[in-house]
Amino acid sequence: MTTSLAEPPSARAPVENVSTPLPPVQIRPSTAADDAARDRFVEAHAKGTVFHLAGWRRAVTRVFRHENRDLLAFRGAELVGVLPLMRCRTPFLASHLISVPYGVYGGPLGADRDVEHALVAEARALARRLGVGRLELRCFEDPGVAELVPSTLYSAFLQKVPSDPTQVMAAMPKRARAEARKAIEKHHLELSEGEWYLGDLVELFGAAKQGLGSPGLPRAWFEALMEELPGKVVLHLARKGDLRLAATMSFVSNGVFSFYYIGNTPEANREYSATNFLTVRLQEWCATRGIPVFDLGRSRLDTGPYQFKKNQGFEPTPLAYRYDLVQAKELPSFNPSNPRTAKLRETWAKLPPAVARLLSGRLMRYLP
Repeated sequence: MTTSLAEPPSARAPVENVSTPLPPVQIRPSTAADDAARDRFVEAHAKGTVFHLAGWRRAVTRVFRHENRDLLAFRGAELVGVLPLMRCRTPFLASHLISVPYGVYGGPLGADRDVEHALVAEARALARRLGVGRLELRCFEDPGVAELVPSTLYSAFLQKVPSDPTQVMAAMPKRARAEARKAIEKHHLELSEGEWYLGDLVELFGAAKQGLGSPGLPRAWFEALMEELPGKVVLHLARKGDLRLAATMSFVSNGVFSFYYIGNTPEANREYSATNFLTVRLQEWCATRGIPVFDLGRSRLDTGPYQFKKNQGFEPTPLAYRYDLVQAKELPSFNPSNPRTAKLRETWAKLPPAVARLLSGRLMRYLP
């Protein structure tokens, strides 16, 4: 029945308070045949990320051979939830369930909180059936499951992009703005875009990671991302004339530009403020294309990258990583913040570059 807004409430027909109960949530494993429907759900969801897409899982499986354990939630025939999940093995034959490997965000994505809780409950049950060490959910927001163990090691740095590219630099803190202007006006840095910068990224990323005492990622990984996430990967190069300074791989998905991988030369930031330059120019790139959100990536608390991002005017958002310790006794601690890794990092940094490149791909299988 249609009623006029001019009618007094007493003249309108009474509204029956009838609610139809929702069908129960059913969880089942995802298969390759579900990928298209799963991606449509992720891309329509306000909190969907590139890491929730099937292409990310396919790239991980293809390069690192981790096992697909993705879960889907249904109400009747309707897909209402996704939990990207992979079983990742360690060198000692133990394994963990991670959402998602090589990604900074993951966790359950549902039509409502009940769906997300059902996905987590099934993941916890699966973790016990498989006898894994831990279930690791790299959630952006707290999933609201009290039984999970929280971690506060990381924060994310996102902010809205001005609609006018000329306002990007104006919105920056004074010191960061001065550094960006110096890079542009004094050093004459330029930004180039193209898939042909893949080789530059692989080379510069590997060298930069070794300098920090960490293994890099194999070329096959970057190639797989480009092939499995068509239209969502973009490569840029910061240069001074013919001098390469930094190469980046970023992702564009669900209205978010994720500044994700960067490789740079030792002098890139020491002499030319290349990362500062890239942060400005890539936000301007987003503004000209109507991309509303810029994600400067995750950082460990109180590290150099964490402070750099704050200095760029980005406010940290603590990430709500959650763990179910099935057989493991403690949270994972193999990261550069742990003093116990100092000797390993020192040794890795001294390896011949060719040896480091050869070993990196094999080691990164166990560092998801």
